[in-house]
Amino acid sequence: MYGRTLENNILSQKKAGKAIVVLGPRQVGKTTLIEKILNGQSYLFLNGDEPRTRALLSEPSTEQIRSIIGQHKIIFIDEAQRIEGIGLTMKIIIDRFKDIQIYASGSSAFDLSSKISEPLTGRKWEYQLYPISWEEYENHHGFLFTEQDFENRLLYGFYPEVLNSPGDEVNVLKNLVNSYLYKDILAFADIRKPDVLDKLVQALAFQIGNEVSFNELSKLLNVDKNTVSKYIDILRKGYIIFQLGSYSRNLRNEIKTNRKIYFYDVGVRNMIIGNFNPLNFRADKGALWENFLIAERLKQNEYKKKLSRIYFWRTSQQQEVDFVEDISGEVFGYEFKWSNKRKHKLPKTFTETYNARSKIIDRDNFRDFVIL
Repeated sequence: MYGRTLENNILSQKKAGKAIVVLGPRQVGKTTLIEKILNGQSYLFLNGDEPRTRALLSEPSTEQIRSIIGQHKIIFIDEAQRIEGIGLTMKIIIDRFKDIQIYASGSSAFDLSSKISEPLTGRKWEYQLYPISWEEYENHHGFLFTEQDFENRLLYGFYPEVLNSPGDEVNVLKNLVNSYLYKDILAFADIRKPDVLDKLVQALAFQIGNEVSFNELSKLLNVDKNTVSKYIDILRKGYIIFQLGSYSRNLRNEIKTNRKIYFYDVGVRNMIIGNFNPLNFRADKGALWENFLIAERLKQNEYKKKLSRIYFWRTSQQQEVDFVEDISGEVFGYEFKWSNKRKHKLPKTFTETYNARSKIIDRDNFRDFVIL
């Protein structure tokens, strides 16, 4: 079992009166994490995947809730997004049963967040759990092993089941993609054109590291721009992709409206395009490297509670910075290179305009970027 950075965050916040809600993709270890936190304690486990549980917890009365809880002081609701009205049910428990501690997990941000955000305002601690981070991986295996296994991680990613299935990574990823990418999203998001979703995901997978135009995607897929926007939002809330907006404050020639899209897990991305060739034989090595670094930074910022906003930067004259962080008004610019033999530098227009600190991240120093 991999130790998770989020565990200490949750342990420091748990107390009756507020629910602990852990969101994230399926199969990243949400249930395992909460069960580890509750190890040795008596608790009531309620599985939202079970029809009987869904029936019991869908709009119950206070007395019905009392009967369900019994003598338990801790409740764990797994896959809570499957339960209709779960936010209101949790609110009743918190308000009426003051000594009860609730834990809940959910795999669909667009489904669970909308159900609990309003009812549980001020009554929850919410956390995001992602695939294993590089730091968690290195802590588990040690520096030498992770260095030797580095290329495999850029090819197969960091899902726990993938990490625990050496030699069978492709089959595991295939099952993961088929189960959660399509079944969950199609089931929860009311998608009427699954073939369009499939083509869109593939198009995005081939464009990581590049700016994405909704207009171009709508022409490629032969659907309207609003459909493209809706489906990308669904993929984002389903923990498949995330996006960076463009950083712009001062310059007239800065690109202001475009975005770049990346995948939370590079293994999932490689499965979608069906390419697990070694890095030395890949034309997309640079894009894969960039996706890996930004996804790892996103995990660190979330787990370490960094108040940073993330972007990319480009001008109409093609000056660009791969990754920009704005931390309380202080600007940091990063350029990603597999190797830095030419001693690249960030554009002076960017560093001088924003008084930005800059750094080139390459294969030799990347650990400073992905372990905060």
